[in-house]
Amino acid sequence: MLGSTHGTLTTDSRRARVIACGEPRPAVHGRAADVDELDVSGRPLHRDVPDLDRFFRPGSLAVIGASDAEGRPNTGITRQLLAWAERVGARVHPVHPSRPAVFGVPCVPCVADLPEQVDLAVLLVADPLPVIEELAEAKVRFAVAFASGFAETGEEGARAQARLAAAARRSGLRLLGPNTNLNAFERFRDDLDGPAIALITQSGHQGRPVFALQELGIRLSHWAPTGNEADLETADFISYFAERPEVGAIAAYVEGLKDGRAFLLAADRAARRKVPVVAVKVGRTEAGARTAASHTGKLTGADDVVDAAMRQYGVIRVDGLDELQDTAALLARARPPRADGVVVYSISGGTGAHVADLATGAGLTLPVLSEGRQAELHRWIPEYLNVANPVDNGGHPVGDERGRKIIDAILDDPEVGVLICPVTGPFPPLSDKLVKDLVDAAEHSDKLVCVVWGSPVGTEPAYREVLLGSSRVATFRTVGNCLTAVRAYLDHHRFVHAYRSPFDEAPRTPSPSFRKARMLMRPGQQLSEHAAKQLLRAYGIRVPREQLVTSAAAAVRAAGQVGYPVVMKASGAQIAHKTELGLVKIGLTSASQVRDAYRELTDIARYEGVSLDGVLVCQMVERGVEMVVGVTHDELFGPTVTVGLGGVLVEVLRDAAVRVPPFGEDQARDMLAELRGRALLDGVRGRPPADLDALVEVVLRVQRMALELGDELAELDINPLVVLPRGQGAVALDALAVCR
Repeated sequence: MLGSTHGTLTTDSRRARVIACGEPRPAVHGRAADVDELDVSGRPLHRDVPDLDRFFRPGSLAVIGASDAEGRPNTGITRQLLAWAERVGARVHPVHPSRPAVFGVPCVPCVADLPEQVDLAVLLVADPLPVIEELAEAKVRFAVAFASGFAETGEEGARAQARLAAAARRSGLRLLGPNTNLNAFERFRDDLDGPAIALITQSGHQGRPVFALQELGIRLSHWAPTGNEADLETADFISYFAERPEVGAIAAYVEGLKDGRAFLLAADRAARRKVPVVAVKVGRTEAGARTAASHTGKLTGADDVVDAAMRQYGVIRVDGLDELQDTAALLARARPPRADGVVVYSISGGTGAHVADLATGAGLTLPVLSEGRQAELHRWIPEYLNVANPVDNGGHPVGDERGRKIIDAILDDPEVGVLICPVTGPFPPLSDKLVKDLVDAAEHSDKLVCVVWGSPVGTEPAYREVLLGSSRVATFRTVGNCLTAVRAYLDHHRFVHAYRSPFDEAPRTPSPSFRKARMLMRPGQQLSEHAAKQLLRAYGIRVPREQLVTSAAAAVRAAGQVGYPVVMKASGAQIAHKTELGLVKIGLTSASQVRDAYRELTDIARYEGVSLDGVLVCQMVERGVEMVVGVTHDELFGPTVTVGLGGVLVEVLRDAAVRVPPFGEDQARDMLAELRGRALLDGVRGRPPADLDALVEVVLRVQRMALELGDELAELDINPLVVLPRGQGAVALDALAVCR
């Protein structure tokens, strides 16, 4: 038997600000969209891709503050820039007020004296602001500011950075930095083939492991060190790299996102073009978030929202730099899978069983090979060994022609898309023959072959020459990284195959519900439960039969009309947690109980100093699964929608899923699939399955409310939403709404 209590959403609702209705929306970075390019909340549905060709391959380069004086920091930077300009074919114009030449290259004293319109200016000055204004007059297209001392240092630095960003906007040039470095001007190997990794980092050293992949034969095409992102940001580079034909994957180290909407639009562009984005995002813990803020001066955002937003748009989030390099390398180079099945193949039963266990725990599907396939494998593998999956060859077949036949037979299975072979350590000549057979088989197959080379040495020819010399075999040094990368590879291709951009279907015009709901809003106030339920009714969300009364006699009449048993609750704009104050009475079955409950509720309210607009006499809903559905505001992404287990469980289990609007029915159902308590909706201990369709419909209606009332609704909390048995709908027993 359920009462009607109020709980708290798992996202941090305390961050929601209560401000007046009609406050102007914050400016959105990127282009000013046309009217038909805005969603119903007034936010852009598209974002220009910056033309960064002339940033990475300028025809002309100005070095402001160039130096060749020994012992000066600018000298080393100037030398590297001159070498980079020669590699990319750019004309160099050093700028220095008192030097006729730098490293033999003629100097000009100021920006105004540049002999041509410059594509890229690198600012080796402590205060880039005055130079930005000079560059604007010279119509320079791009600038890089290395200087630190901006938002990463605190409020005063943040104000200085804001002035720098404003100057860049006025000038029309695009600015990288400040607080960036020379990573964009590294020497990239030009002797490597195949799809490349494009790298984005907010901290240069964190990109070093990915950059070093070139030493293993994996191509890198670009490195964008975004620094404090006063202008150009991670989203700009994701959008640009997603359009580059040579880019097979984008790897990113992100400390803080500058603009949540811009990031989602960029991730959407990458998903549409099937370009995988793999990211380390700092801020999973409070300590990580503090450190990131001190380093780049940005918001890290509530991590559960960031995590959900990344999943929503197919961004693959990994935890470590080793995972970043291995996952990005696999996704950049591997062909789309032919099947989802994974086979573990080894020369040791113990190794195979262990890796198979880990693979299953990582969410990979290990199909049992058919009896016919097992019989074929037993032609070369002794009968007493397991070949169902994992496949154990016992060791000896590796040394002769049987080894290649076994691999080919596994790869020929239509259920198999990936073969993983762990090699725990070198054991020549068998290990040499094994890896050669794996490489040869991979060259003749469209299936993915992964090898885990477990030797701690890593100098063996079988590893350095044979495995790393293959563009078809994905080689790893740890089982964990291999399984993470394979899971990401399969998930990515499933995702992009089914991907439909939510921005294409986002509502452009307000619904009739919006006009009704807006009349109910009270700027800067929390609504009473009765008013909040009227808001839900406006959007077609079902609430119990109920009446608001102001006398005991009216309560008795209302109970007769609603139908016994009833619930009675105090209703007032100041009340958030009624149960804790004793302001809820459930299971009332007679007129005398109703009269007594009315007096008791009003007495408690008077004692607690709570102002009432009346007492609600409500229909009693006795069967169903208690859920919570709500809206809160994230600092980065704006309105977000949360669904989870409700009632008292919301604060105990904190089992909830979150999405950033807009999203469709598929994402709403995915939210339910993420819940640990999902089985409750399917029916447990003889209870009937819940009406999932009705729950999904409520989530989508709440999303519409979040989009349309985003500027006016600070918080919405429906708890509990009772989901009745299949076909009977869902009923919002309680609701809290806070207006801006």
